[in-house]
Amino acid sequence: MSDRVPLLILGLGNVLLGDDGVGSAAVARLRDEYDYPGDVHVLDGGTLGLALLPYVEEAEAVILVDAIRDDGPAGTFVRLHGDDVPPAVATRLSPHQVGVADLLDGARWRDRYPGRVALLGLVPESIDLGVGLSAPVAANLDQLIGRVVDEAAALGFLFLPKVEHGTPAADGRVDVARLVGMS
Repeated sequence: MSDRVPLLILGLGNVLLGDDGVGSAAVARLRDEYDYPGDVHVLDGGTLGLALLPYVEEAEAVILVDAIRDDGPAGTFVRLHGDDVPPAVATRLSPHQVGVADLLDGARWRDRYPGRVALLGLVPESIDLGVGLSAPVAANLDQLIGRVVDEAAALGFLFLPKVEHGTPAADGRVDVARLVGMS
């Protein structure tokens, strides 16, 4: 039996710098709106950089969620995976870029780099001082969350929308524990 976490979904970014907070916003909504396997960790890593090394080192697979500079218009979805991730986090213009690059390098140097790494995000409109997402990024936040759910499913981890207040899900399920206030 492995002591490693099978999947870590790690939101990154600074919520005080506009669209740079999209990773934090996405994982907050993911935790609030979805049920997922108990051995999957969904974490808002903010700008903690190397402090996140133990979490990355213990993960078999990691999905990083962040603002990603790219040539597309603001709000465009971007997915990078495998060997394309380390150069992307090293060259992106973001206040926390060095921390993420160091985080991945640290895991590699210590021979604890996850077997699978993907970076999912949206192109930011602004990473200037300010709270809240720009209109184009906010408009595509649901798409980003859906893509994270799809990425997890491709790795074998099912995320199901939570059922609110006894309303049946599309498949007819009702979350009884939520109804009686146990969750």
